[in-house]
Amino acid sequence: MKLIVGLGNPGKEFENTRHNAGWLALDKIISDENLSAKKSAKLQAEIFDYKVGRQKVILAKPLTFMNNSGIAVSMLLNFYRIMPKDLIVIHDDKDIIIGEIRVQTSRGPAGHNGVKSIIEQIGTKEFTRVRIGVGPIGEEKIDVISNFVLNKFTKEEQKILSGSLINVVTEIKRLASVE
Repeated sequence: MKLIVGLGNPGKEFENTRHNAGWLALDKIISDENLSAKKSAKLQAEIFDYKVGRQKVILAKPLTFMNNSGIAVSMLLNFYRIMPKDLIVIHDDKDIIIGEIRVQTSRGPAGHNGVKSIIEQIGTKEFTRVRIGVGPIGEEKIDVISNFVLNKFTKEEQKILSGSLINVVTEIKRLASVE
């Protein structure tokens, strides 16, 4: 069994923001497959049962805020008795231009507080990350003070992102089917 977690922040004000790219990727699968959510206050997550081929998969959207994502992820791993090597975390990355994705295993948080929280809570970095680029195209500098990742996508960025999410879903299915 695999656990696939999309990182994001709960609440209307965070919908369609760069920081919620992980949730947006899961939303694409949930919509395409017409999956129903089970909200679990105990596990602090929205949970969806999913199958990729014969592989049972749990999709989860932590209902903690980004910086506390590790709390929900740790509870989910323990509840479902899933090893960290079978965890796939999908999250935004401002250092990758929008439209690109990168898959990495056994890497540090690289400044991402949600990933940092997960590593701290589960005690290892031995899991897979699908990093969704949300960074600006070209030489534009990111003004960290403006909370870049908490801003909503522009219409142009939404078009690029929707194409990128198709690739993310394909990659998630590939990763989920690996034994």
